[in-house]
Amino acid sequence: QVQLVESGGGLVQAGGSLRLSCAASGSINRINRINTMGWYRQAPGKQRELVAAITLSSSTTNYPDSVKGRFSISRDNVKNTVYLQMNSLKPEDTAVYYCNAVTRGTAANYWGQGTQVTVSS
Repeated sequence: QVQLVESGGGLVQAGGSLRLSCAASGSINRINRINTMGWYRQAPGKQRELVAAITLSSSTTNYPDSVKGRFSISRDNVKNTVYLQMNSLKPEDTAVYYCNAVTRGTAANYWGQGTQVTVSS
């Protein structure tokens, strides 16, 4: 199994920045099979949506238009950790942010417990 633990959420004023971290632990074999990691968010009454993803083998990243230019995903393969740098935060960025990992082959899907990000106006 793989456990994902997020950290770095909190309360910030509009225009501010936060950096989220997601550390993977557990089965080394499973961790080594992770090919894609991403961050999703879910606001009250809304569906969970992707905000950033990175393919570990190629470092290819993907962002929706709503966060492009403001959010940046990066990874540290040695620490089995991905980061989400969020700049120019807006009140509409308020949500619970979840880390996700998908393995190659079986495409096993792992989720973190979520971390709250609140942006005040």
